[in-house]
Amino acid sequence: MTGTLIWQQLRDLKTSEFTDAGDKWHEVSNRSDSDRVRVDRAMSAKLRETQESESAEAALGRLQRLSRNFQYLHSECGLVRTALNGLAGDLAEPQNQLKQALADAAALNFTVHEDGSVSYPAAQVEDLAGATKEAPGSSVRGSSRLPLEPPGFGVGGQSPLYPGYQGFKPLNPNAAKAQDVADRIARAVRSAQEIDARYAKTLSGLRAEKGLDVTEATLKDVSRDTADVRSTAGTHLAEGIPEDKSPAERKQWWDGLTDEQRQEYLEVAPDLVGGLDGIPAVARDEANRNYLPVLIDELGHRGGDDAQTKLDALRMIQDKLNEPSRPPMFLLGIGDEGNGRAIVSYGNPDTSRNVSAYVPGLSTKLNDEFVTDTMKRAQDTAIGARRVDPSSASIIWLGYDAPQNVDVMTRGDAQRGAPAYNQFMDGLSVTNENRDPHVTAIGHSYGSLTVGTAAKQSGGIPGVDDIILLGSPGVDAQKAEELGVGKEHVFVGAADNDPVTHLPTKGEAALGFVTGGPVGVLIGRDLFDIGDDDVYFGKDPASEAFGAQRFLVDDGPAMFRELGGFDAHSQYFTPEKDQVSADNIAAIVGGRPEDIVREKYR
Repeated sequence: MTGTLIWQQLRDLKTSEFTDAGDKWHEVSNRSDSDRVRVDRAMSAKLRETQESESAEAALGRLQRLSRNFQYLHSECGLVRTALNGLAGDLAEPQNQLKQALADAAALNFTVHEDGSVSYPAAQVEDLAGATKEAPGSSVRGSSRLPLEPPGFGVGGQSPLYPGYQGFKPLNPNAAKAQDVADRIARAVRSAQEIDARYAKTLSGLRAEKGLDVTEATLKDVSRDTADVRSTAGTHLAEGIPEDKSPAERKQWWDGLTDEQRQEYLEVAPDLVGGLDGIPAVARDEANRNYLPVLIDELGHRGGDDAQTKLDALRMIQDKLNEPSRPPMFLLGIGDEGNGRAIVSYGNPDTSRNVSAYVPGLSTKLNDEFVTDTMKRAQDTAIGARRVDPSSASIIWLGYDAPQNVDVMTRGDAQRGAPAYNQFMDGLSVTNENRDPHVTAIGHSYGSLTVGTAAKQSGGIPGVDDIILLGSPGVDAQKAEELGVGKEHVFVGAADNDPVTHLPTKGEAALGFVTGGPVGVLIGRDLFDIGDDDVYFGKDPASEAFGAQRFLVDDGPAMFRELGGFDAHSQYFTPEKDQVSADNIAAIVGGRPEDIVREKYR
């Protein structure tokens, strides 16, 4: 369609020819992928197992080269198919607009000429004296708001005193209608021309260099080509995604796509579906693994300390994904918004009977500590739960911005994070393949407030059976029953030397206790005889008044020996530092809460 486009071409265009051609390219792409698999599994693997010699190594090198060629063909042919489908989809709208304009012209007895101008017939009109006269017909172009010839008896614009008149003479009422039709035709043609030029540029870039050697530079070219197709066809791909629908409706949409359509999203627009709750975990993992290098590249060009912090963390996550993991890792979400986003599951949350989703808290962000420490907590939980029931998975959910220090800790971050957490949990309920999965919500530190806030929303946390609160400064509730799962299903781990579990109430903070650190809080309470049941965000979850099930944890390093120390706040999940706490968490997540070791209330 390159060159000057006329409206007749747009009218007669068969967009199915583009999609049919796309299907042929897809066949080539699929064959190339099948050939690559055959080379890797049937030829290279067999050669490695049976031969050890220089000639065998040389043969393996040639097979690897052949495999890269097939991979390149698979990727590039798939991109051609996506571009052709996008072209067909994007041209459909201006074509429909043109056809509607032509239908309106025919209904009004207008004539559309080859150059896109529109002629309209004469009409009987009344002049100012009431006499009937004939206003002659004429023609108009869509490229101008003025007719080719004066549409009335006089010259000049329409009279402000006498609407419908030009000067003191009546206008032909068909003139404005014809102008509207001509404008719509012109807009449709211009839109189609812009779409055609955009896709022509992208498709012309999908050309392989001469020769058969697929180098690292060639593979980087695939990434650039993918980005170009994504930019060009992004609107076409995004239009079909039910972003404003429920996770159940999103799953229904995903299940209704063909294998080819799903692969198109995963390879060309992974950022559009990688974080979409309701999409199966395996698909989200593939999408986010495809998107991760793109996001890394974007951050690498951005500059600044914040971008560098996130970049380092994402590279560390990428390294972990490339290593064997026990249980296997699933990357369910990734992003650079706010303090960074990362959702990682250890074990498949769709096939596991027991699933937990842990919300981290105070000072958590996408940095190296998140990868080395916070993610490990979820992994330790999964490993422990699998000893209780092998069908267990544990998720770390950094899908919100946690406060970065105590001084800025308000309910606001929890209130913003709770709806996102509930939607994520709803997605887990939709995609889990078990009839009645056992789901546990875990909140640590400020994350316990986020979980508590989510639990208090209408309907509670979707699908959740048990709630675990660790190192909690309160959950904005006075009773465990308020969390919607029954007090016998709310579990609390609170180390006596964890300063966050002793944070002062707002009133105590006003008296200045907080300036003395954790020790100052405890001393202040003793001096002023203030009760221990209340903490920063409501009733102490470890108190008898709250009524949850408190389990035994190690008290951690004494605050009086390490003034201001937070070590006791950070070891609940870690078997090396607090085996009893890790075992209790694993028992609950694994579906055997009756096995926990209980602790008396504060």
